[in-house]
Amino acid sequence: MDKAHRIKENSEIKELIKHKHSAGNRYFVVYKKNNHDMTHYRFAVSVSKKFGNAVKRNLAKRRVREIIRMQKINEPVDLFVVIKNNASNLTFQEQQKQLKFLLKKLNIKGD
Repeated sequence: MDKAHRIKENSEIKELIKHKHSAGNRYFVVYKKNNHDMTHYRFAVSVSKKFGNAVKRNLAKRRVREIIRMQKINEPVDLFVVIKNNASNLTFQEQQKQLKFLLKKLNIKGD
């Protein structure tokens, strides 16, 4: 994943959440904010310690990053993806389907 596509600053993540433009289901919550200062999308992923041990949490984050990367988003938006505990029961294809649905719900065009 390109460093240009990451959001690392806590203040930027808090601003995304405060913006309150989100969509969610029982597996994920996706927060969106338009960012006209950039020419590309940026995103961050969060998973709770209740999800499992570090190996499980890192696997979940890697999967979500890959799903976002595969969407080939062309818009200058900031995204924050929160992975819920129920997502541990999903396969990669099911996670991909759920995230695609949420991105479509937020009018984020990819592919």
